[in-house]
Amino acid sequence: MAGIKYLFKSSFSEEPLKNNQLRKLNLKQFIVRELYQHTNLSIHNLARTIKMSTPTITRALEELISEGMVTEIGIGESTGGRRPSIYGLNPLSRFVIGIDIERYFIRIGLFNFANQPVSEIHELNTGLETQSDIIGFITEKISELIEAYGVDENNILGIGISLPGLIDMRTGLSYTYLNTGKPVAQILSERTSLPVFIEQDTRAMAWGEQSFGLARDLKNVLCLNIGSGIGLSMILDGKIYMGHTGYSGEFGHIQIEPNGQLCHCGKIGCIETVASGKVMLAKAKKDIADGAITQISSMIGGDLSKLNIRIILNAAREGDQYAIDLLARIGEALGKGLATLIHLFNPELIIIGGEISKAADYLIAPIESNLNIYSIARIRRDAVIVASELSDNARLMGTVALVMNKIFA
Repeated sequence: MAGIKYLFKSSFSEEPLKNNQLRKLNLKQFIVRELYQHTNLSIHNLARTIKMSTPTITRALEELISEGMVTEIGIGESTGGRRPSIYGLNPLSRFVIGIDIERYFIRIGLFNFANQPVSEIHELNTGLETQSDIIGFITEKISELIEAYGVDENNILGIGISLPGLIDMRTGLSYTYLNTGKPVAQILSERTSLPVFIEQDTRAMAWGEQSFGLARDLKNVLCLNIGSGIGLSMILDGKIYMGHTGYSGEFGHIQIEPNGQLCHCGKIGCIETVASGKVMLAKAKKDIADGAITQISSMIGGDLSKLNIRIILNAAREGDQYAIDLLARIGEALGKGLATLIHLFNPELIIIGGEISKAADYLIAPIESNLNIYSIARIRRDAVIVASELSDNARLMGTVALVMNKIFA
């Protein structure tokens, strides 16, 4: 019922709908779902899939066309008789707002019904660690985005949010960031008067890869999100795995160095203590201060406060050996940890995503090298390791997929 309300807001009032009205809206929702998932279909295709008569589908389609949600886009190929009309969704009839909130940046975009950004993706150089009132800030940016593009709020299906940390998916409470005792989605929904759905950032990446990326049509895929921290999401038997409360995928806190450094989680020797962007950045600052020879020094003008992950990645792409060695060290640690996951899950694909995936060329070789050392060859050869083609957009696109999944649930 909720999904129908989001799609057809104008059909609902204070008076409860009659059964025949609900049945009609259900049928229209089925049609919209089929057109969303399969792009362009004929009335015959829709009638066969939905298992309804051609006249019934035709009447519902005519209503959707009059409402501006569906349009006739052309004529299809004949299968022996009259060439059929082909129908598709009007891309500008409905919209989704996607927001990727990270520790040091926020990315926000307005997407149409064809999953395409209406304009450029806006990247804001502030985040959870630097913005004191992040909810107020995001509320303001949502309002600015809607106003800037002149979108009718009644045509916005919802807002999808990607957020790092521990999020209890049963209650919606975040225990790492924005822990106010009230679900973040509920707070934002109250402030924007729009449906809001929240997902843990690495699982948002899995939504993006499964819907729009390299995991499409695959059954068993591991998605590794490498940025300031390290996260893992799992697509198992074609479904995104949640775990009992949604805390699955804390790959960054598997111990690989029993006598290693103290992690921010309170444990010793976690993968994040040797393979995260945060640790890479801290090591680079210390090494450069101690006189390490690297072009990074000139890139930041000798000011270590300007050093960030992107500068290190750029230095590696320009052939700086020190930067390449930093990334190789991360790849080696990841390979050691991934060997355990390969033995447990036997994936067909491992996707490297997140900010550091932009330097995947320098990560994949050391990952594969250590996989060859620490994993059983017969199991290891099943898993192909690739960089995400969606790159930084995987989480953001995942928020779009999340909203649409709720709409059609």
